[in-house]
Amino acid sequence: MFSFMSKKDTEKSTAVADEAQGQNEQVHDAGTENETNREAASATQLDLEKERERYLRLFAEFENYKKRTGRERVEMFKTAGQEVIAAMLPVLDDFDRALKEIEKSDDDSLYKGVELISNKLRETLRGKGLQTVETKVGDTFDAEIHEAVTQIPASTDDMKGKIIDVLEKGYALGDKIIRYPKVVIGQ
Repeated sequence: MFSFMSKKDTEKSTAVADEAQGQNEQVHDAGTENETNREAASATQLDLEKERERYLRLFAEFENYKKRTGRERVEMFKTAGQEVIAAMLPVLDDFDRALKEIEKSDDDSLYKGVELISNKLRETLRGKGLQTVETKVGDTFDAEIHEAVTQIPASTDDMKGKIIDVLEKGYALGDKIIRYPKVVIGQ
């Protein structure tokens, strides 16, 4: 059973086979093109995620910078005159000593005059934020807010670890202690 195909039939079947092969190549090329597009989209998505993460980190870092500089600015304004005020503390001590000595004399007008000047200076410094660190004889010694100059034997057991004498007042500017009270404590 031989079958003979005519030349026309052979050409037709060859054309159909060529067309099918061309369609197969197009499908293969389209598949390769789709795969390339998917890879490019995936790479673009990764780049987008990296840039988004970088942006969020930079934004968070900038927000932290703004908060930090704001806090530093507020702190700077609070303690702007700290050096000048600290330099005035010995003058306050001198006024205290002068008032003690003048009190021993009988001259009331001299005492009142020096007291007026002392009070004016104290009020001016208080207006700038200066506060006295309250320390009294008999208070418990606290190394965080007191400076122990010396220790002496306590006369009683209940005075051990307590303040026996305050040699120099302490001062704070806002929440920051600029001079610790100098005290003598019982041992």
